[in-house]
Amino acid sequence: MKYQILITEDDEKLNHGIRLALKGEDYFFFQCRTLAEARQVIRQQQLSLILLDVNLPDGSGIDLVRELRRDQNQTPIILITVNSMELDVVAGLGAGANDYITKPFSLMVLRARVAVQLRDRSQTPGSAYCAGPFQFDFHHMRFYKDGHPIELSKTEQKLLQVLCDNQGATVSRSRLIDLVWQEETQYVDEHALTVAVKRLRNKLEDDPSAPVYIKTIYSIGYSWRLRQEGW
Repeated sequence: MKYQILITEDDEKLNHGIRLALKGEDYFFFQCRTLAEARQVIRQQQLSLILLDVNLPDGSGIDLVRELRRDQNQTPIILITVNSMELDVVAGLGAGANDYITKPFSLMVLRARVAVQLRDRSQTPGSAYCAGPFQFDFHHMRFYKDGHPIELSKTEQKLLQVLCDNQGATVSRSRLIDLVWQEETQYVDEHALTVAVKRLRNKLEDDPSAPVYIKTIYSIGYSWRLRQEGW
């Protein structure tokens, strides 16, 4: 699974240092130095984690935490603050931040704190999916593309989850029917699957007639894929 991490820190050297410390094949980074830049990224991307400096040139990171929680955005947030600003820590956690780290800090400690938040986010296997333009919360039945909510039927939710759980692999039509309809398979034929896939494509694809996410694997089944490397 790819994790999209936003680093918002106005100290350019520290900003790049954090990226280098966390660099890994499973991480994709967005780097900002102001609240305005951060808000733009948050509107456009489905993030896995936000690293947020409290004191930024155009305002307080704590205000951004409040905004996100007020908008029901539950992306994990780790605040970056200075040792002498204990009140910022209290205010930040009270606003909804998940953790904090104080300057100067060990990059080893930072890596550990980040790992904890990402692990907590994915501790329920298959319950959440965040990649590319998509954010799917199967447990709470919330689905977004480019930040916009998508309404899915129960069947569409089950179908999508099976495909996401097997990202990059081909799932046969018979296996999909077994997993999606389960005990009702005796009443379901392949036409029902075709219809469900078509409806799901209509809701997720930019151009349902030329799907790039839900690919048909001729004579076998379907595969969930992302269209850009690095997502």
